[in-house]
Amino acid sequence: MSENERKQGEFDAFRDDIEAAEHRIAREIEPGARALVVAILVFVLIGSFILPHTGNVRGWDVLFSTHGSGAAAVALPSRVFGWLALVFGVGFSMLALLTRLWALAWIALAGSAVASVAGLLAIWSRQTVAAGHPGPGVGLVVAWIAIILLTFHWARVVWSRTIVQLAAEEQRRRAAALQQSRTLLETLDDADGTQQPDQG
Repeated sequence: MSENERKQGEFDAFRDDIEAAEHRIAREIEPGARALVVAILVFVLIGSFILPHTGNVRGWDVLFSTHGSGAAAVALPSRVFGWLALVFGVGFSMLALLTRLWALAWIALAGSAVASVAGLLAIWSRQTVAAGHPGPGVGLVVAWIAIILLTFHWARVVWSRTIVQLAAEEQRRRAAALQQSRTLLETLDDADGTQQPDQG
C-alpha cells in the first residue's frame, strides 16, 4: 500500500467519525438549564387544567365537555386550545425532554406555537360570549402564558442546535477540502519525482 493510499484510508476513517458525530448531533438536543425551565412550565400547564378556565368550569371539563361546560357556552376555540396545549405543551415537551430527540423538540415547538395562537382565540372568544356567561378564567390565562413561554424556550433550544449542526457541517467540509488539496499536492509531487531523468 502506497503512502497516499494509507493517508486516504486514514482520512476516510476520520471523515466517517465526523459524519457519525454530525448525525448524532442532528438527532439530539442538549437543553441544559432550559430543561428545568421547560419541566416547570409543563407542570404549570398541567396545573392550569385543574384551575377554572371559565366560571366554575375547569380545564379538564373543557376538554371533555363535562360539569357545566355546555351551560357556560364553552366554544370550539377553548377546546382546541386545551387539546393542543395538552398534546404538544405537555405530551411532546415531556417526550422531547426524556428522549433528547431534536425531531420531538421541533414538534413541541411547532405545536406550542399553534397552541399559543389558539389560546389567544380562546381568550378572545370568552370575552365576546353573550351576556350572562363567564369570561376567561385564571386557568385559561395561566395556560396561555405557559404555552407562550414553552414556545419561546423550545425555539431557543431548537435554534441553538441548528447553529451547532451548521458549524459541524462547515467543519466537515473544510476538513474534506484540506485533505483533497493535500492528496492532490502529494500526487503531483510523486508524479514530478517519477519524471525526473536518471542522472546515473
